[in-house]
Amino acid sequence: MLFLIVQRLFDHVIMNRIKQALQKDKQGKKLLSIYFTAGYPQLDDTKKIIQDLEKSGVDFIEIGLPFSDPLADGPTIQESSTRALKNGMTTNLLFEQLKDIRESVNIPLIMMGYFNPMLQYGVEKFCKKCRETGIDGLIIPDLPVDVYNEQYKSIFEKYGLINVFLITPQTSDERIRFIDSVSNGFIYMVSSASVTGSTKGFGEETKAYFKRIAAMELVNPQIIGFGISDQKTFQDATKFASGAIIGSAFVKHLTVNGSGGTSSFVNSIRPLTGF
Repeated sequence: MLFLIVQRLFDHVIMNRIKQALQKDKQGKKLLSIYFTAGYPQLDDTKKIIQDLEKSGVDFIEIGLPFSDPLADGPTIQESSTRALKNGMTTNLLFEQLKDIRESVNIPLIMMGYFNPMLQYGVEKFCKKCRETGIDGLIIPDLPVDVYNEQYKSIFEKYGLINVFLITPQTSDERIRFIDSVSNGFIYMVSSASVTGSTKGFGEETKAYFKRIAAMELVNPQIIGFGISDQKTFQDATKFASGAIIGSAFVKHLTVNGSGGTSSFVNSIRPLTGF
């Protein structure tokens, strides 16, 4: 009986890491999520990068599962994915690298990847492994919300995983409302219709889009991604949302510096005394 009580308490914590982190926005802190590709720049860098990012004060970490045909990613992340695959990264190896990550890391961990490798692995088996490993959520750009809602939602919920959906400037209000109704964490708000790493700053059209979504007063908070690369773009994005995601800029940092210098990168985006 005691074991069951402890297990339920443990399950509650696991299920709510992302939601707990989202509470920081209500306390006036804008959230910073960092993406990197597992197995890049070196095959065994994954765990160290995660540990260093937590020590540097980020709020979420998105662990990219490399895939041979990453349609939503720009050249920087595509190249890191190709290199990670050449290094020998696989789904099984990533789970092996992360098997004891919760002994040293408490930050919410979100795995971002394409649906095909998960389907090949077995969706329920994949979700079960995520739960055992300590993954809190998934971002799957090519899994339509309708398909998820009809076929996979119950599996994700069974293993306490939050599935994060993307919206773009072209997503209709009706579709956004539906995504909001299915979501139970945050909504990944893509700043443009282009691929990652392809925008520099935000024009008036993009800012109008940010304002339009903010005015919809959605149930789930929004985190903005694509085009966030420095302190200014982070500040601009978080005027309209709960936080922002940086991917390509951090991957470029890893390309130049290896797995070192993480704290200086994070501090350049959101200083420790920052916003």
